[in-house]
Amino acid sequence: MNSKRILVLGIGNILWADEGFGVRCVEALNAGWEFPPQVTVMDGGTQGLYLLPYVQEADCLLVFDAVDYGDEPGQLRVVVGDQVPRFMGVKKMSLHQTGFQEVLMAAELTQKLPAELVLVGVQAEQLEDFGGSLRDIVKAQMVPALNLALDWLEKWGAAGRVRDGLSESITDNALAMDVYESERPPAEVAYRLGDARFLNMESV
Repeated sequence: MNSKRILVLGIGNILWADEGFGVRCVEALNAGWEFPPQVTVMDGGTQGLYLLPYVQEADCLLVFDAVDYGDEPGQLRVVVGDQVPRFMGVKKMSLHQTGFQEVLMAAELTQKLPAELVLVGVQAEQLEDFGGSLRDIVKAQMVPALNLALDWLEKWGAAGRVRDGLSESITDNALAMDVYESERPPAEVAYRLGDARFLNMESV
């Protein structure tokens, strides 16, 4: 039996549109597939250094995230090995990436960096939409991203099996993508780009 400890981590913030790509990917992976017991599929959200113990325990780490590398919106990138921390440090979209880069650096300093690192990232289209969901061009890359992840997991000796029946959610059910999108008020009712009271102070 393969004894590699594998961590599949989705990071980001679902409240800021395409920033939620990583979390939505691990939700979908957990809902659709079962894996051997050495695989942990985890919503890392924006937890930063709180993720360090989980990363230190892993032999193989696969991360889903939204990235900004100047690509066309929706373009997928796969970054492997020691390029992962460098890639995440090149152009940060938000504080969560600063936090996760620090996690990787701390794991390396303690000589507990996973032996194998893979980042599956998508170029975001929209981030400035508080309460918004994934844009269509980014959401369309979830299936290709999951297929890439499944290929890596199989390569690591932990092939997924299509899940028979419902899974236990790894995030709060109230934040599941279908619920989140169906219950979201329209932009004209809930202004999502900031507080309108402070955007046009000259008119006050």
